[in-house]
Amino acid sequence: MHVQTLNIFCDVVRHQSFSRGAMANSVSQSAASQAVRQLERHLGAELIDRSQRPWKLTAEGKIFFKGCQEIVERYHELEDAVRRQQKPSGHTVRVAAIYSVGLHHLSQYVDQFRTLVPGAGVDLDYMHPDEICERVLNDQSDLGLMSFISPGRDLTAIPWQRQLMVVACSPGHSLARRITTKGALRPEDLQGERFVAFDRELPARRAIDRFLRSHDVEVEITAEFDNIETIKQAVDEGAGIAVLPEPTLRREVERGTLLRVAFELKAGEPPLVRPLSIVHRRNRRLNPAVTEFIKLLQADADAPTVKPELHRPQANVRHHASERQATPRSDAHASAGRGATQ
Repeated sequence: MHVQTLNIFCDVVRHQSFSRGAMANSVSQSAASQAVRQLERHLGAELIDRSQRPWKLTAEGKIFFKGCQEIVERYHELEDAVRRQQKPSGHTVRVAAIYSVGLHHLSQYVDQFRTLVPGAGVDLDYMHPDEICERVLNDQSDLGLMSFISPGRDLTAIPWQRQLMVVACSPGHSLARRITTKGALRPEDLQGERFVAFDRELPARRAIDRFLRSHDVEVEITAEFDNIETIKQAVDEGAGIAVLPEPTLRREVERGTLLRVAFELKAGEPPLVRPLSIVHRRNRRLNPAVTEFIKLLQADADAPTVKPELHRPQANVRHHASERQATPRSDAHASAGRGATQ
């Protein structure tokens, strides 16, 4: 059985499309369909149930796809190794990330990586968390950068950052006058406040809800969004306050358009944080370049214990609308300027 045939089958499954799988291998759709049929005849089993729309893998197809991924992946590793012997060349690390990780922040890592690993590159894509899992499991991305991830039998999650969650409000908000001498707010200070929240299905929303409930705090939800940029814009426009990861507010704090205020908690009480993780498919052989990129990310992890100070707006700072408008509840693939986030 030719490796190309196995590769075509894997790409058809990854893309959930015969036409896109064919395109990925520079063959016709008919040739891709024939390749899959050839595999089914060889195995004496149906791999794809074509009676459904969209079609689905059969039980046999799922088993075969998992094994094929490993075989094709290993073959490409060997192929790359031989080519590097003949002519050194770099590997492109494919990274899928939630948008709120920050384009500028990740670009710095990319620049460092290219210096550390000459000839290597990084293909960075922003998208919805659910799509990240799908792309990593289907080998369309080497790594995923996600928050509040629960590793399963198919995914390995490497702890990366624990970002402190803080209160975001406009400089003129009444909460600004209630900040304690420690430059913080008590959780109970949020009681009854108008609140811009994450969508209910996002893990970040569930974590914030649990935190507020643990302090017997009830807020008035005025809006729900799946995108941090949209939440910040709503807060800036007076829709209420929000609880967001501290690093995502740095640009607005520097401009003086928003305040970030830490929570004042009781001794021994754990802070509210957003855990970010680096995920990859479990048991996958990682290319050395991918391993180096993981090491680079881990070497510069943020600590969650930094307490942001209250920032007053500067007189010469003008309010700028969000540079990247995002549509709430979007499940489409995100470009560098758009995407759902946790």
